[in-house]
Amino acid sequence: MGVTGLAFKQASGPARILVFGNEKGGAGKSTVAMHIAVALLHQGKSVAFIDLDLRQRSLARFFSNRKAWTEANQKTLPQAFEPFLHETPAKLVDAPEDVAVAAFDRALGEALATCDMIVIDTPGGDSAMSRRAHMCADLILTPMNDSFIDFDLLGQVDPVTLDLKRPSIYSETVWNARKHRAIENGQSIDWVVLRNRLATTEARNRKRVDERVAALSKRVGFRVSAGLRDRVIYRELFPFGLTVADLSSDVRPVAVSLAHVAARQELRSVMIELNLEQGAQIAGAVDEDERERVQA
Repeated sequence: MGVTGLAFKQASGPARILVFGNEKGGAGKSTVAMHIAVALLHQGKSVAFIDLDLRQRSLARFFSNRKAWTEANQKTLPQAFEPFLHETPAKLVDAPEDVAVAAFDRALGEALATCDMIVIDTPGGDSAMSRRAHMCADLILTPMNDSFIDFDLLGQVDPVTLDLKRPSIYSETVWNARKHRAIENGQSIDWVVLRNRLATTEARNRKRVDERVAALSKRVGFRVSAGLRDRVIYRELFPFGLTVADLSSDVRPVAVSLAHVAARQELRSVMIELNLEQGAQIAGAVDEDERERVQA
């Protein structure tokens, strides 16, 4: 890879690269990415983000909203850094693969030179830049919904017995990334599947999905962790560029409720399970006095 890609990673020191990947859209990659990025910012980490969903760019819009809202309301909140990818990122969709990969490598090199953590959001589909990002990852995070539709991107099941038959296309993408990384510098890539939007009640379908996910995790080597539930607050704060980690007595664009306290605890639990340091110290947490005021 010359002086780009993994060579940047080798020379970058302690910076960590988190890649949010799943070749199916709607699994919650951008939602989880923005919440983890903001939680890291509140830990005092310097965070860069690269949005490879070149058309939709939800993560980039979130941080643009964040900057606009804080400036308009004269608030001080930690901000993430976006390295230069392209003047018009959508044009990279139709660019030759070598041009697109070179643009990604430049952006990654800039991020690694300046930040502790790099958050990369990938599109719901295959692309050369997405594959490159996976090869550079320290941690791959794959959100999936409680559905065999989402599971189908990870593994194929027998249509009659529902027995696991083989890993599927996205599992192969991660396998290839891990293989290239091991050959390049002997390092490994941690892979975590986040069970997003789980139903609050036990259901037969969920039990079946759980069993297949557990079987596949042993076969292809990923960890399973609880993700984020489908909460209104996660969508409600997006236009402001905020997450539940930002809410405080000074930053409160919406009324705080017990549901928001639960959402903050959920995010804290995700950070801890992912071994992202200081996960229990998410700043701006609603304290016990605040909890009592909400209950009142």
